[in-house]
Amino acid sequence: MIDEFLAHGLPDVEEAVRKAAAIEIMPRFRQLAEHEVDEKNGPHDLVTVADRKAEEYLTAALTRLLPGSAVVGEEAVHADPGVYAALRADAPVWIVDPVDGTRQFVNGDPAFCTLVALALRGEILASWTFAPALDELATAVRGQGAYVNGERIHSGSPEPGAALRVAIAHPLYTSDENKRTLARLDVPGVAARPCGSAGLEYLKVARGEMDGLAFTWPSAWDHAAGLLLVAEAGGTQSTVDGVPFRVDRDNALPFAVGRDEATTVRIRELLRGA
Repeated sequence: MIDEFLAHGLPDVEEAVRKAAAIEIMPRFRQLAEHEVDEKNGPHDLVTVADRKAEEYLTAALTRLLPGSAVVGEEAVHADPGVYAALRADAPVWIVDPVDGTRQFVNGDPAFCTLVALALRGEILASWTFAPALDELATAVRGQGAYVNGERIHSGSPEPGAALRVAIAHPLYTSDENKRTLARLDVPGVAARPCGSAGLEYLKVARGEMDGLAFTWPSAWDHAAGLLLVAEAGGTQSTVDGVPFRVDRDNALPFAVGRDEATTVRIRELLRGA
């Protein structure tokens, strides 16, 4: 069933992602009323009516396209953490972040995106990263490459001798312990900065506009689409214990993402304090 869907159903997913943005997200961009923005776990962890409505739209559309599939969406998991267990089940699962970069969205910054990935037993099979305000759609299918607006992209390798450009977990969302670990990247030869939308940071690595990433949190909806996109563009990733990050298990954190294997290893070893 999955092979048949991957062969013929992907254009319908793209249409659903675009429609969710057109109907539920973009009409609210720079138009949000105060009562349409709420806090979840603190003043920096925001959710808007656009997040909720877009996830509802995608949940209905994606499960209709692939009967028997489940959805693990950021807002659904916030309401019921048990939803996350679908990642470890045998049914295909859609991993959805309706508005990745909600803080940017609320502030009127166009650097946000909708993230959708299709997984089966922990393997990411296809992904969509759609930045509607930037008119960019990045897609990847396992074994078939990574594309932006239909053009293939490659991550390449950093310039020899140049400082590695690394986006790291934003200090607003990290613990003191996380901050101490990420501070290990404050060394000569590494130029680290706080990340914005995780999905768009992954896209920058896949395009070779950033050299690497270092993340301290495991939420599948932030990472699934981007991990496949980077992998299909030629990049790699690794947790601090030397194995790949997976959405269907507990992972040693933080984890590193790089344009190439050497970059990933360098970031990982710095994070380990090696």
